[in-house]
Amino acid sequence: MLDIKTPAPDFKLPDQNGKEYSLSGERGHYVLVYFYPKDDTPGCTKEACVIRDMYKDFETNGVKVFGISADSVESHKEFAEKYRLPFTLLSDPKKEVIKMYGADGTLFNKRISYLIGPDGMIEKAYDKVDPAHHGEEILKDIHALKK
Repeated sequence: MLDIKTPAPDFKLPDQNGKEYSLSGERGHYVLVYFYPKDDTPGCTKEACVIRDMYKDFETNGVKVFGISADSVESHKEFAEKYRLPFTLLSDPKKEVIKMYGADGTLFNKRISYLIGPDGMIEKAYDKVDPAHHGEEILKDIHALKK
């Protein structure tokens, strides 16, 4: 895991539509970068759908959401369409960003997240993610950080 109060490493990855995104391109906003093992598996689907169902709250609080896994752009597109995910899924098939953020595991990527501040600094790091409650946890932390 990366340490809080340190700069989040920049990256460029394609989303589910092939559009490239960079972390530095989101300066000025909070960014949730969440790493997950695989599209359309039970825990990953639960986590994505919880964030989807709370997405208006993320938007209202100025939080951009990036879900990252090693799945292909095409797999992300199918996953996003199947579950009507309104946020960005980024494809990292070479696992370069996944490794940079300490999310690589033995068999599958780890389910970890980082909340990055508008200045590009890591505000919160989550290494024990409960897919069913992660969205609530992040929104609670956003509210505390904005006070």
